[in-house]
Amino acid sequence: MASSEILVKRLIGEEIAPYVDDLARLRIEIFRGYPYLYDGDLIYEEQYLRRYLESLDSVLVVALDGARVIGVSTGMPMNEADEVFQKPFLELGYDISKIFYLSESVLQPNYRGHGIGVQFFTEREAHVQTMQRFEWACFSAVLRSPDHPARPDDYEPLFEFWKHRGYKRYPEMRTTLTWKGVGRMEPTAEVMEFWLKHMDT
Repeated sequence: MASSEILVKRLIGEEIAPYVDDLARLRIEIFRGYPYLYDGDLIYEEQYLRRYLESLDSVLVVALDGARVIGVSTGMPMNEADEVFQKPFLELGYDISKIFYLSESVLQPNYRGHGIGVQFFTEREAHVQTMQRFEWACFSAVLRSPDHPARPDDYEPLFEFWKHRGYKRYPEMRTTLTWKGVGRMEPTAEVMEFWLKHMDT
């Protein structure tokens, strides 16, 4: 980790635009590793990330080492997210207008373990609280078997970290996303599992 002080700041609305390219770059870089194994491309990223610019209530938290972006975390109201994320909630009778979706957190490996991930959650949840209309915050994570052949020997799931932040795993709430995996010729369907936190807790 670099010796200079890391700056973490929260951005909303038009403030997000200057960092969209950095978010696309980091998504491709970080999600290529386990557990996502995502072989990303910039064309898809540009289409996907356009949602953040179109939303009035989206949030982006950026971590800067000097002028260099080393981590980004995002979120948007669930009723503005992709339908695949909305579907499990609608099927179980949730009001998705009261749910805020914490989309992703990507941080370069040599900066992990220094509290930046905690700040990502803190800043996004603070944004949710300021709007005073959301009952739940949630995120999804790819589901991998413990014996997955690509799993590194030293890999540790983030379950305890998420629990410590107040999130509860809901195994019955799953959705499926399709992306091109590393080393694969065609996109494959991947199962995503949801974690939720009531904003009063």
